[in-house]
Formats: sequence, C-alpha cells, structure tokens
Amino acid sequence: MPVPWFLLSLALGRSPAVLPLERLVGPQNTARCSPLPLRPSYTDGDLLCLPGNIVSPSGPVLVPTHLQTELMLRCHQETDCDLCVRVAVHLAVHGHWQEPKDEEQFGRAGDSELEEARNASLQAQVVLSFNSYTTARCVLLEVKVPAAFVQPGQSVGSVVFDCFEAALGAEVQIWSYTQPMYQKELNFTQQLPDCKGHEVRDSIQSCWALPWLNVSADGDDVYLVLDVSKEQHFGLSLYWNQTGPQNITLNHTDLVPCLCIQVWPLEPDSTRTSICPFRKDARAHRNLWRAAQLQLLPPRGWRLDAPCSLPAEATLCWQALGGGPCQPLVPPMTRENVTVNKALEFPLLEGHPNLCVQVSSWEKLQLQECLWSDSLGPLKDDMLLVETRGPQDNRSLCALEPSGCTPLLSRTTTMAAHLGEHLLQDLQSGQCLQLWNDDLGALWACPMNKYTHQRWALVWLACLLFAAVLFLLLLLKKGHVKGWLRLLKEDVHVGAAARGRAALLLYSADDEGFECLVGALASALCQLPLRVAVDLWSRRELSAHGPLAWFHAQRRQTLQEGGVVILLFSPGAVALCHEWLQDRASALGAHSAHDAFAASLNCVLPDFLQGRAPGRYVGAYFDSLLRPDAVPALFRAVPVLALPSQLPDFLRALQGPGIPHPGRLGDRAEQVSQALQPVLDSCLRPPGTPETGCEMGPEKGDRT
Repeated sequence: MPVPWFLLSLALGRSPAVLPLERLVGPQNTARCSPLPLRPSYTDGDLLCLPGNIVSPSGPVLVPTHLQTELMLRCHQETDCDLCVRVAVHLAVHGHWQEPKDEEQFGRAGDSELEEARNASLQAQVVLSFNSYTTARCVLLEVKVPAAFVQPGQSVGSVVFDCFEAALGAEVQIWSYTQPMYQKELNFTQQLPDCKGHEVRDSIQSCWALPWLNVSADGDDVYLVLDVSKEQHFGLSLYWNQTGPQNITLNHTDLVPCLCIQVWPLEPDSTRTSICPFRKDARAHRNLWRAAQLQLLPPRGWRLDAPCSLPAEATLCWQALGGGPCQPLVPPMTRENVTVNKALEFPLLEGHPNLCVQVSSWEKLQLQECLWSDSLGPLKDDMLLVETRGPQDNRSLCALEPSGCTPLLSRTTTMAAHLGEHLLQDLQSGQCLQLWNDDLGALWACPMNKYTHQRWALVWLACLLFAAVLFLLLLLKKGHVKGWLRLLKEDVHVGAAARGRAALLLYSADDEGFECLVGALASALCQLPLRVAVDLWSRRELSAHGPLAWFHAQRRQTLQEGGVVILLFSPGAVALCHEWLQDRASALGAHSAHDAFAASLNCVLPDFLQGRAPGRYVGAYFDSLLRPDAVPALFRAVPVLALPSQLPDFLRALQGPGIPHPGRLGDRAEQVSQALQPVLDSCLRPPGTPETGCEMGPEKGDRT
C-alpha cells in the first residue's frame, strides 16, 4: 500500500487529550500581584494611551522588565465562553538614591529627609495597552512596594491583569510602560488561535458547528473527506490564496504552496475556517517550480508565469559560444526582485543572443532561458567587456571569461589578457556594441572572429614545431635522450621548489615608517621561499593601470595558482574598513592613487560577507602597533595572527599543505623575526631619534 504523501486532519470537535484552559466566570476584571509584598489596584475606562517622553529618575523607581501572556476563557455561562488574554508584567527596581552634593550646607536636615524617603513605600503607575483589529483598551495599574524590598536592580515580582477579551484568530499587540516613563516601553505580539486550536474549540460554541475535514494524498490520488451530520448544510471552497475564492479541479500535480481550503456552515454570520496545508510542503514547492515558466519577450522583456508568488530574484547572465555555465552579470548590474505574471524589462540599450535570464531562489538557480536567440539569431563568438566605474571617475575594464573577469593589459595567460591591447583598440574604434550603460558601469560586446582564425593558425604552427622537435629527439641516441630527460625532470623539481607559493600582501600606507616595515616583511618572506606581490614594488604598473586593475590582476593570478592573500592590519587599515562598511563612497574617495588596499575593499569585504574568505585569506598585525581586539570581527573568519609573536603559525598558514619539518619552520620564523626587529624598533623609536635604513624590496631596492 503506498505511503500517503500528505495527511491533514482538521478535527473540529471535542478532544479529551488536550488540557482545558482556565475559566473566569463573570465580566469583572481583576489585578493581583506575585509575590505578596506588591500591592496593586487598577483603573479601567477612558484612559489616554500615550507613552510620552523618557525622563531621568531622581531615585529608585519601578520599571517593567518582561511581558508574559496566557490564554484563558471568560465564561458568562457554562457553555458560553469567549477567548481572553491574561497579561503578567514583571517589575524591577531601577536607579538608586542620590547623596546630597553639599553635605555641609544641608547638614542633618538633608540626612533626615533622605532617610525618610528611603523608608517610604515605592509607588508606580504601570500602563497596559492591548490592541487588535477589533478592540483597543488601556488599563492603569497602581503598584506599591514596601521599603524593605527596594533594592536597586532587584526584581520585586509581577502584577497580573485578568483579562483582555479578543477575537478568535486575531493578532494582538501589547505594550507596557510607566507614567512617567523611565525607559523604552515593552511590546509583545501574539497570534491567537482560531477554531483549529484544540485548546479553544471545545468551549466556544461558534466552533462546534464546523464540519470535520480530512485532506489526504495516496499515490497520485488526492481525497477531500467531509464528516457532517445529515441535517447540516455547509459550503466548501478550494482557492488560490492570491486571487480569491474560486472552484478548481484538484489534481496531484496541482498541489502548490498557495492552494488553500475554506469550509463553513451555511448559517448567518458563521465562522469560516481557512487552511493552507501545503504552504511548507517540499513537494508542493517543487510542483510550483515545475509549473513556473520563464518567457523572454523580444527585444529585452521577460515574464515569469507561476500560479503562486515566489521569493525569487532575476539577473542577466552571459552565455559564451563555447559552452560552459552562464556567467551572472552581478556586479555591475543588480538583481531584480521577481513579480510573477507581470512583464518586466532589463535596462538594456541593445539586445544580444548571448544574454540570458537566470531566476534564483535562496541563492539556488531554478530557471534559465536564452530564448532571445530565437529572435536575434544564434550565439555569437563575442567577448563581453565589463566597465566598472568608481569614485572620482576611476574606471577599469575587464573581459568576462570562464575563469572570471580578467583585467585588460594584465600579465595572466588567458586569451583576454593576450588580446588586451587589440580589444581596447576595437573598443576605441567603435567595433564593439554597447549593451548597457549607467553610473555603475557599462557592458560591451566585441567580436572575436578575426582573433579566432589567428589563434588556430598559431595552434597549427605550434603543433608542427613540436613534431619537428620530437623527430630530432628520436634521432639522438637512446642514452643521451634518457640523460637529457633526467636532467630536465630535476630542473623542473628544483624550479618548482625555488618558485614557492604565491602571496599577495595588502596593507594601508599609514606613513613612511610603516611602508618600510611592510617592505622588510615582504623581503623576508621572499627568502622562505614565497613569491610575494606588494604594491610597494609595483609603482610603475600602478601608475599606468590604476590600483583597482592592478589588484584584480594580482588577486586573480594568486588565487588561480593556489596562493594566499595577506591582509596586514594597521590603525589606518582598521579605520578604512570601518569607513567602507558605513559609507563606501567616502571611504574610497580620498586615498592615494597607489593605495591598493583602499581599492581592494570592493572585493575583499564581499568575500568575507559571503563566506568565501576561508582558505584564501590570512590576517596579520604587528602586536606592538595594534591591539588584538582592534581588528574588526568580520575578519575573524580567517586566522588573524600577531607578528612577530606568532610567526611560526603565520608561516605555517602561508606555506599551505606542504608544511616543512617543525625545526625547519622554527628556523625560518627566527630568520624573519631577525629581519623585522630592527625596522620595527625604528618605527617605535621616539621622535627626534636617528632612524636606520629600511629595505624596500627583495634586493633592497624599489622594484618598479
């Protein structure tokens, strides 16, 4: 027998397994306190519910600290009850007695008045405000606490009010504060049960007339079972929650999250019960996405058709001719919230067959369509150039490739980097088509047909050259070939060992002394060996291309080679991170054109915010220049180590999986510490003391 996928029983009858609610008999409201030292009274009537402004107390006062509610039944007769809410306000003593400022002036008179005030009872007026869509009430509770129980910061008990009447299924909001008000008011929101709640349906007559309803699915069959008496007439409606009641035919594949069921007896002013049983069902959500259709409307429009609303976002992506995943164009473009069954349009200047639409929900790709190619032709062999615009007219260009966006004129080995100058010439000569343009950037599609033919010619030439070299090798003697291959293998291993792991060092140029310290650290790391890239050694390239393009090229090359990015924190770097998080434009607008750290925050901080930093980044700071708690908590997702006290752990994190022997690692840490200590002492030397020279590169020179 198949296992039912969904089974819901709405049993609107008596249920002996549920504990009954406490009953209050009569219409009177009451107030009481727990424990007994509190003495309450209350006022109910025309009370103005306005909290007023917060004032400072001159001595100890009572303030509400916590709100607690309990459902009850107010019964006028044994079977005639209404739902009501009991509210308990927990109180505590806030503030303390202030001693006289001039004891000689007031003397014993001031002491006697203070002693008399301390022996008096502490009084408070506590306001309870109760609001729902059908009612709004305020009550004033007057509370007295004996002087013996007045201890600053101590809880003195709670005052309980019975009770506020409310409608079934209502959402109620409760506020509590004192008059005058000494702190921000407390607030509490609660959703009251309707007739489906076992705790109320046995005691409220309007719930008894509802029929029993069962909804079940067995295999591909869905059943609605109603259990009613022969004399009872009822109405039943199946409806989409977003479009209002309507009759439908229920199939197994039609079960979606917004499908709801409403049932009620055909009597005047009867209570209606509505349930949406499939709202959180995983299979119903899968049915919804299977039923959804993404339609692209030429030339730039699109529409998502679905029976229910969807928490989804849409963005454009670029589908290259050679296949591979479609690459989202975020940034520079932003994601658009999806409104189902409504035609939308991306702000494109021109359509392109390689542009597609992706729809994602909770960061998971659900739908993707490239149907614009039907009206604009097949996919083209074009390269998409992404122009990013920053503050102070700072612009950068990169080419979108399967590995990411490669900056033009970079030293990487990708095709876009190799053809960077040619693509720039094509862009300047008007051969590229502008697809999108706004304040954040622009998108350009540049044809690659002519470069594709040249590339295949170079491939054939390389193949012929390789075949000629191989033929010459075969002409040599066997022994010579073996010896040559053995030497070649040794050279490769030695070169790989000497080459070391790539590391990109980012820092904030606080002052000249700190730059000397950074240069000494980079020079020492190069001797480990590590291949260190730092903007201090690339001034010429920074001036030519700008810090943002230099950082993108170095970061991409470092991460592609399995390297690591070092974030060196200083007081200036910490301040810049805080400024970026508060106001991105002002944080990046007033820094030097050679400051790669400021330019890198656009990519570094999103990596940490989106959880991509572990394994890619390592943090460090000089323990004599910065406190450990000064580093923002956001960067604690990766190791943040103090120098030079934690040098062994720092070097172990930099060298990655191939960790050397512990003794050898200690020797390297000692070597780096000896190189750093003189420069560190020079940075900490008081003003007026002669400074020693500092190294600016691996060979004590500025490598430009």
